[in-house]
Amino acid sequence: MRIRNSSRRSFVKLLAAAPLLSQIAARDLYAQAASAMGKDPRQNVYTRLGVKTVINCRGTWTYLSGSLEFPEVRQAQLEASEYFVNMLELQRAVGRRLSELTGAESGIITSGSAGAMAAATAACMAGSDDKYIWQLPDTTGLKHEVIMVGGRSAFDSAIRLTGAKLVLTYSPEELANAINENTAMIYTTDLGEKLQRVVAIAKQHKIPMLLDDAAGIPPADNARLYARMGIDLYCFSGGKGLCGPQCSGLLLGRKDLIESALLNSSPREGAVCRPMKVGKEEVIGCLTALETWLKLDEKKLYDEWNGRIDRIRKLVETVPGVKTDTYIPDDGNRYPTLKISWDQQAWRFSIADCVQELRAGDPVIEVLGADNPSLVKTVREGQPNRKEHKGPDHIELVSMTIKPGEEIIVGQRLRAILGAAQKKSAA
Repeated sequence: MRIRNSSRRSFVKLLAAAPLLSQIAARDLYAQAASAMGKDPRQNVYTRLGVKTVINCRGTWTYLSGSLEFPEVRQAQLEASEYFVNMLELQRAVGRRLSELTGAESGIITSGSAGAMAAATAACMAGSDDKYIWQLPDTTGLKHEVIMVGGRSAFDSAIRLTGAKLVLTYSPEELANAINENTAMIYTTDLGEKLQRVVAIAKQHKIPMLLDDAAGIPPADNARLYARMGIDLYCFSGGKGLCGPQCSGLLLGRKDLIESALLNSSPREGAVCRPMKVGKEEVIGCLTALETWLKLDEKKLYDEWNGRIDRIRKLVETVPGVKTDTYIPDDGNRYPTLKISWDQQAWRFSIADCVQELRAGDPVIEVLGADNPSLVKTVREGQPNRKEHKGPDHIELVSMTIKPGEEIIVGQRLRAILGAAQKKSAA
């Protein structure tokens, strides 16, 4: 009876995947015909340099070039590229527009969230006084301590390069006790109730606080939520979920601190953040990305994303022993995400094996596994004495960075890889 039920379930899964399998067959025939005619649709500016393009199921990672820009963003940047403009005047005008959109007092476009971290730190230490702006990263006589809530991160060099000293805390009590006459800023990535506690402590002690929510859009309303919470400074990446230029970011908050951040940044010669240059195209592009998000029907977009990973799910579930689950993370990359797992020990086929096969194929397919190719290997984030976690028991596929139609290629490849591994283990 158990065998009969198992066969019945397999038949039902094959039936659900049948329309997708038909699409795969038709696509393969088209590709063969195009190749016979000497037309390769994969030829582009990258392949002509010998660089493989990637089907990105991993999400908006910087080493995989972030996200793809909205068409509106590309068009706005093209228009911006046709004129000269005073960059300080442009940033202040954009700040007024960002205030209208978000309810924050002001904002500027930075070189990513890391650039926002550096500019915010410099602003909280040197303010708008040219004497101190020129003095950084020498912090003699200045408030220079930045309290890192939850410990260090892989990105805190953006704070340290301004001359700031990191002070690490791991609880609300430690945070309150760490504040002294040298505290220039509190930095946190906490969200939800934890964020509310940090905000309350910062306000009680009248210390500026920077919230780093680099992957915080979507939902787009976070740009307004943090303004309603009265957070002094908060930032987002422009090249992640915002779908703006990869080398841009948003820094929003108090008008005086935003002005100081601008004065400590490019194009001001002598400012510590001068190397973190943002062009007029990125400024206009990032602003346009936020404007576009605030007009979007997010439900419709999430339905499309869910549909893509559901098609992958139907294909991989035709392999006996494969399990799937769909969820939306609570923190960064808040998009419908597909978990795929199997009995690694019984199959003698690990998560790392699967990741490597996907990465070695043509086209290259990147998924979330155990590795992080962009991480400096000696980095230790957060608690320095924490225990190392066991390796993951699944791979994850993030829907947002999968282009329409690519899910069929991904599902087919995974079905072939996992099917071969399952058959080999059963032999």
